[in-house]
Amino acid sequence: MRLSILLAAAFAAATAARAQEVRRVGPPQSPISSSVEIPWGSRLVYVSGTVPDPADANAPQGSVQRYGDTATQTRSVLRKIEAELRQHNLSLRDVVMMRVFLVAPAGQSRMDFAGMMTAYREFFGTEAQPMRPARSTMQVAGLVDPGWLVEIEVTAATPAMAQRGGGQ
Repeated sequence: MRLSILLAAAFAAATAARAQEVRRVGPPQSPISSSVEIPWGSRLVYVSGTVPDPADANAPQGSVQRYGDTATQTRSVLRKIEAELRQHNLSLRDVVMMRVFLVAPAGQSRMDFAGMMTAYREFFGTEAQPMRPARSTMQVAGLVDPGWLVEIEVTAATPAMAQRGGGQ
């Protein structure tokens, strides 16, 4: 009888601990999760659409040359998001949902998905940062500045237990 009570208590404790973790589902070789489960009581942080900083301040205003190609812009945006998350004591590890808006480069009919993915894979699903958010990527007709090819918004989450000092 005692053994069954101990096993039940251990199972309950393990289940409760797991219920406090962000759960990511998806193929391990994919750089994105197909779904992410956020435990009840988690802290959520929403980062507004973020656009790139100039890569060449001497290039003409409103030009793609000012901000760089899709990969360059994606790197810039993800660094800015990383800095914004630090303001909330979070990191890219905590990103659970990402929405990527891409504009087709001049003279092309399709967005540069490969360029975005090149930069994205430097930040997510790496050995140093293995977490992968759920993500949507869509082509849009344009963004506020005609030189911008990339805008990204994210949602980050920290489980309630991590908020009490443990971290992820």
